[in-house]
Amino acid sequence: MNYSNCIFCQREQIQFVLENDLAGAFWDRSPVSTGHLLIIPKTHRDNYFALTTPELVAVNNLIHEAKALLDHDFQPDGYNIGVNIHEAAGQTVMHAHIHVIPRYLGDDAHPAGGIRKMFPGGGEFN
Repeated sequence: MNYSNCIFCQREQIQFVLENDLAGAFWDRSPVSTGHLLIIPKTHRDNYFALTTPELVAVNNLIHEAKALLDHDFQPDGYNIGVNIHEAAGQTVMHAHIHVIPRYLGDDAHPAGGIRKMFPGGGEFN
């Protein structure tokens, strides 16, 4: 398959801040918070569910390395880790990627519900 149109496969446009043999992490170009990172497999995979077991391990290791880097550089108060799979779930780049999003006290006046808040009423608790 030709992935020449995949922005994440065009390595010259991506500068990894963390990497291992199978995956890399880089700063999101449209961050939702300071320190927002994306982690991708180095081999093109359409989405998270297409990752091999070794790629899953490599990505998970980078998630932990990303946390250490972000803790050191930005001292966030929490994290969201997210994956969008297919257009219906918001995936716009069809190369598997995991968002590591640092969260800071006060960045959302009502953070309860976290990612559930993507749906109206989903973050409301009684």
